[in-house]
Amino acid sequence: VQLQASGGGMVQPGGSLRLSCAASGFTFGHYAIGWFRQAPGKERERVSCIGNSGNNRNYVDSVKGRFTVSRDNAKNTVYLQMNSLKAEDTAVYYCAAGRSGCGLRLLSGNADYWGQGTLVTVSS
Repeated sequence: VQLQASGGGMVQPGGSLRLSCAASGFTFGHYAIGWFRQAPGKERERVSCIGNSGNNRNYVDSVKGRFTVSRDNAKNTVYLQMNSLKAEDTAVYYCAAGRSGCGLRLLSGNADYWGQGTLVTVSS
């Protein structure tokens, strides 16, 4: 089983990045995928989640209108398009898979599988 997040980097405020989360080793289409982030000295927070079919999506208030989550089950990949990035978006971003959907279990970080993180730095 593998979840691999990629696409991080350094960008100026107002810029954009697209993160990818590629999965293998499990039935991807049966799992919701959550994006989490952890900034230095802060607790991990869930940024977004997308249900297994892509119909259910949610976002933390601080990224609503700026971030968009999507998935391509044929490619076993979830994407997080991040626009209008701010310095406070700087963090290591992780993806995680939850069999029970975008509910409290995944919200609390109790995922079935976790990926490696990818660092996003927003700085001028």
